[in-house]
Amino acid sequence: MDVSPLALTPRNPMRVVLLSVLLFEVVVFALAIPVMILVSHVDPLPAALLGSGAAVLALAASGLLRKPAGYPLGWLAQLAGVLLGLLTPSMFVVGAMFAALWVVSFVLGKRLDARADPAAS
Repeated sequence: MDVSPLALTPRNPMRVVLLSVLLFEVVVFALAIPVMILVSHVDPLPAALLGSGAAVLALAASGLLRKPAGYPLGWLAQLAGVLLGLLTPSMFVVGAMFAALWVVSFVLGKRLDARADPAAS
């Protein structure tokens, strides 16, 4: 089975972990909106647009994780989470934690794929 270097095989158990990371990001990105407004004093419109945009990106990635487009959207969601730190510094930390979970889960998933298909090595 030919799989993109940015994706895991369909039966890889780490896909569930990646899906969980994305779904938690949806919640956290949405909750970052009031933090941006009340703590960091960002205007409500850009806070709502950028926070909800990042949440929708993570939601779209989670919904498309079974298709080839899901993984690139997931990587973009990680970038969006870290970039929300430009509006509220706490999101640098939170976004980096989610990105680290995403990368570690993805690397472990790739190792599982390699173990399941020794001919790919």
